[in-house]
Amino acid sequence: MGSVGTESPGPEIVTVDVLAAKSMIQTSHVYLDVRTVEEFNKGHVDAEKIINIPYMFNTPEGRVKNPEFLKEVSSVCTKDDNIIVGCQSGVRSVYATVDLLGEGYKDVNNMSGGYLDWVKNQFPVKAQANKKEL
Repeated sequence: MGSVGTESPGPEIVTVDVLAAKSMIQTSHVYLDVRTVEEFNKGHVDAEKIINIPYMFNTPEGRVKNPEFLKEVSSVCTKDDNIIVGCQSGVRSVYATVDLLGEGYKDVNNMSGGYLDWVKNQFPVKAQANKKEL
């Protein structure tokens, strides 16, 4: 078996905590939520400029990377946009941040702790209204 993680180091990842991320989102940064659509709809960061582009999809075989991720991001963001990347707990967002920086995006920050930390800090959230009549 080949060893994992022996490639040359990629771009430097800047990770910010949720407090810094909240401040950045309220000013000039776009919040890129890389969770699944289902996760996003259950609840997400309340931000004026928020985009949901899943980094991974759930399939019967497990999670697979979204092959169109970079293409989808480039359709809504420029490489000069200020972007905060977040997910559920801060793992997928690291991978997404690495991919974006590797693609030439200049100002991409990973939000540590993800949505779980955001909620723990009692920052504002939004959820899609899924009201079912009984």
